[in-house]
Amino acid sequence: MGSENECGKLGLLWRKTKPYLLMIGLQFGMAGNYIFGKDVLNHGMSRFVFIFYRNAMATVVLAPFALIIERKRRPKMTLPVFLQIMILGLLEPVLNQSFAYLGMKYTSASFTSAITNAAPSITFVLALLTGLERVKIREVRSQAKVIGTLVTFGGAVVMALYKGPGFNIFHSAAATIQNNGDAGLASHKHQTVGALYILIGCVALSSFYILQSITVAKYRAELSLATWICMAGTLQTTIVALVAERHSGSKAWAIGWDMRLFAPLYTGVVSSGIAYYIQGLVMKMRGPVFTTAFNPLCMVIVAALGSFFLRERVYLGSIIGSIIITLGLYSVVWGKAKDHKHQEADEDTNNSLPITTTPAANDDSSTTNKPSS
Repeated sequence: MGSENECGKLGLLWRKTKPYLLMIGLQFGMAGNYIFGKDVLNHGMSRFVFIFYRNAMATVVLAPFALIIERKRRPKMTLPVFLQIMILGLLEPVLNQSFAYLGMKYTSASFTSAITNAAPSITFVLALLTGLERVKIREVRSQAKVIGTLVTFGGAVVMALYKGPGFNIFHSAAATIQNNGDAGLASHKHQTVGALYILIGCVALSSFYILQSITVAKYRAELSLATWICMAGTLQTTIVALVAERHSGSKAWAIGWDMRLFAPLYTGVVSSGIAYYIQGLVMKMRGPVFTTAFNPLCMVIVAALGSFFLRERVYLGSIIGSIIITLGLYSVVWGKAKDHKHQEADEDTNNSLPITTTPAANDDSSTTNKPSS
């Protein structure tokens, strides 16, 4: 009896902590997306070719697992779901990745990961417009979500317009200047433009989260859905890459046993395939806003790794903007947590309502048939 109670407690603890553990683990994997992406772009690989290989490798790796694991519970493909998958392939693999990597080319991996923290607030606004989120302005939790959205946007603006002095976490300033050279000046010159590109990518990413939460409710096979999205992205990025690199020849498509192979493989499997799968699971439990609420952890990891491996400098404007974004983000998360507790309380109340019974028919009949005096 005691062991059954312990198993029940462990199961309850796992159900409560599962979405948090999945999203925290995902942030460590997503940090490599920025580091490897920035490194391979620095070495001259076309971002369009890189995105094509990333999604193609993700499709090849995920497809066997989806076919085997979900062969018995994969729902039938319908035309509306197919069209939604094609739009998902356009939003994240094509638009978000293209603009994010373009903005990263002008700035840095840590700067890109920091600006991407604006995605939860954008997701909240889009969820509000589509009816997935509701705001009761007189309630504190709704006020926290609205204020947090505005603060997050303000932090992104600070990062885009103000740079300030910079420093390196792991390397000396002389080594940083020697390795970055003119790239640091170009980053300073085009920081606002790079931030704008990254924010455009954030809008596409937030739209992707909203549509994914809708699609996963209809197509309840998360691994298969992730594979379909990667496949749709591969088809569309093929067309984009062929048009963009039509004058580059076969050299632009060449890969070898180096970062040009490893970077697309890692980002494809982890940042596309596994990320789509985990996000789909967590969205079913907590919704799209919660799914995007763990980006600040990724930002910290990327800042440390970028300084160590890429010798990137961290600037005062990025630190101030990151702090503002994080405060606003967790104001939104706090409001979402209160929403979830309120929803659970309503469900418990509904489940515990007493069952009222009407007097039995035979009692009425007995009273009716009772002989009169």
